[in-house]
Amino acid sequence: MKRQQNKIIQDYPENKKQKLHHQNVNIIKSVLEDLANEIIYEIFDYLDIFHVYDGFIDLNKRFKKLLNNSNLPLQVNISTMTKTNFQRCYKNIIIPNRHRINYLRLSNIFTTDIVFSPPRLITQFPQIESLVLDNIVYRSFKNISTYLTHLPKLYSLIISFTEKLEYENIPFGTIFSLSNLKYFKITYQETNEYEPHPIYFTDYGHSSIEHLVINTRFHVESFNNLLFCFPKLRHLKIDCLRSSYHTANKMNKEEPIVLEHLKSVSLKLDFIDLNDIEDSFKKFFYFVQVLQLTTNRYSFECLNAKKWEQLISIYMPNLRIYNVNYLGFGLSNQGTFHELVDQFNSSFWISKQWFFTHQHDWQENFNYGIFYSTDPYRSKDYTYYWQSDRQSCPYIRKTNFKSVKHVLIDSKRVTNNHGNYFPNTTRLTLTNNFETPGNLFPMILNRIIPLKNLTKIVIESFSFPLEQIINLIRFIPNLHTLKFNLLCFKKIKTNIIEQSQIFQYVSKTNKIKYLDLDDGCSLERIQLIMKLFPKLEYMKIAMKKKETNEIVRFILSNNNIQTGPLTFLCMSRLPRRCLKEINILIKSENLVNDYCIKYVDRDLYLWL
Repeated sequence: MKRQQNKIIQDYPENKKQKLHHQNVNIIKSVLEDLANEIIYEIFDYLDIFHVYDGFIDLNKRFKKLLNNSNLPLQVNISTMTKTNFQRCYKNIIIPNRHRINYLRLSNIFTTDIVFSPPRLITQFPQIESLVLDNIVYRSFKNISTYLTHLPKLYSLIISFTEKLEYENIPFGTIFSLSNLKYFKITYQETNEYEPHPIYFTDYGHSSIEHLVINTRFHVESFNNLLFCFPKLRHLKIDCLRSSYHTANKMNKEEPIVLEHLKSVSLKLDFIDLNDIEDSFKKFFYFVQVLQLTTNRYSFECLNAKKWEQLISIYMPNLRIYNVNYLGFGLSNQGTFHELVDQFNSSFWISKQWFFTHQHDWQENFNYGIFYSTDPYRSKDYTYYWQSDRQSCPYIRKTNFKSVKHVLIDSKRVTNNHGNYFPNTTRLTLTNNFETPGNLFPMILNRIIPLKNLTKIVIESFSFPLEQIINLIRFIPNLHTLKFNLLCFKKIKTNIIEQSQIFQYVSKTNKIKYLDLDDGCSLERIQLIMKLFPKLEYMKIAMKKKETNEIVRFILSNNNIQTGPLTFLCMSRLPRRCLKEINILIKSENLVNDYCIKYVDRDLYLWL
């Protein structure tokens, strides 16, 4: 119908086409204005608040009144936008509506200091219920943390830190002071992330938190201590439990509390075993109904079926879902993963309808692979090994992988033999074990993952040539995030690649907005990258120190038509002196009129 209408319009004389166009606009406008206020507000709920104000505030008096005089709650999500657009948003939306905002997300390292300047200004947001501070600098959080107690309705807080934290600066003490907080999620790295310090939660008393998510390498002693302090805890997720040479200087004298509300626990173990956390399971997990356990390498006791049978029968009788995912070698006293499958096939496991299977690393080590729960498979991540063309295993069960959002391919070579399919996967990682895939790789990959679904790809492999990266992107129409190593540029001739038909096609059709390039980047390579990805909004690059000024000049030059919509630039592993040098360069050559610049943890950030 729409095509017919367009065809008719094309056949009209120019003056009649303009008249018909204005008539259509007036019809749409009148239909929108005829809607009740309540319906218009519901429509606005589906739109970004910045776009709502930008598109409707000056439409007419009625819409200006609807937006400015409303007392309805307002949700503000400051994601990727230019500094100029943010200033408009801050002036026209945030400041006039501080009393209405109940959800606020700030997602780059500059915005928190602007919105909450001075820090006590946060107390003028009395309706905030959910606050998200992504990529925040510790000093910025410390400045506002004192005033968080003045937000009476704050029940959800999500924080992710940009720089690595000294263990004494990890802000759990502040969180315990928020008496109404129900949901807390924190993401950070310690200065020495592989040797985390124990945190003594019992020093802080008890917390009201019901849903706790900790994304970091977290000391196993902190986990054992933490459970004494959250009497209302319902859901617990810790991304990575780990031990280190830092040990407790004092014993925990608290009596265990009954966690009758704790129903769901998700833990990832790294270089620790079941023995390290078994005591906490016995003390606190009686009412747990869902247990998800991800382990790797040396967590051999986590594969001890007899031990689990005893632990679950006596100390976790309410457990309904037992979901395990183990990556690494089999038990030290077992020959292969087949013995593991047999151990978990006793009447205990069958009676609970808990089933397990495995996948070998066929090409490297028969006793290395993954062992996991199935029927159904519940994890969002899956490590995939291509099967051998000649071998099959009777112990492998056919599995439904509808839950998987992220597939990590850890095979060295690609084969045409594929037994699994991941219909809902949106993220793909190719590990550094992955070798040159060949020109048929996109077609083979599409047989296990629908390429049209992919939105993010991370290529850790150094053996994945740039030409084949470009060829792969050609078949992924919805890809918006890409990370790869610049060693992929090895032995390439940029002028030949740039003139190829595939390069020309991909540069015009790809939708990549977020790009992360590792290793030293030269000016020549940056010029090629900017031509290949003209729609970039965020770019993180490691560059050659000698060419830093030339690269910055090229990216920011007002005369460079390739710059496009780039709004955020992160330059990795630079010395601090580059902060002053690049600042002088930008101002002396007038490369950008309005920008912010900051140096954090050897990274230099530019907001344009």
